[in-house]
Amino acid sequence: MEVIKIILLAVALLSLAMLGLAMRILLKKGGRFPNTHVSGNKHLRKQGISCAQTYDRIEQAKARKEINYKNLTFFQNK
Repeated sequence: MEVIKIILLAVALLSLAMLGLAMRILLKKGGRFPNTHVSGNKHLRKQGISCAQTYDRIEQAKARKEINYKNLTFFQNK
């Protein structure tokens, strides 16, 4: 019986937490989830800081430009 009480208490607390997080979204006109990504922070953007995925995408694009695909061979002739 105690296990059921603990589970119900946990569900109730989680429900209150979710409701608290959703209040801003539900009650504010045009409410939406805040952008917590690195690109959503204007101070980091001013400093030129980006997330690892963005940095990787930029570096891969640079590498693709440097490769000459017309002269690329898969096997070496000996």
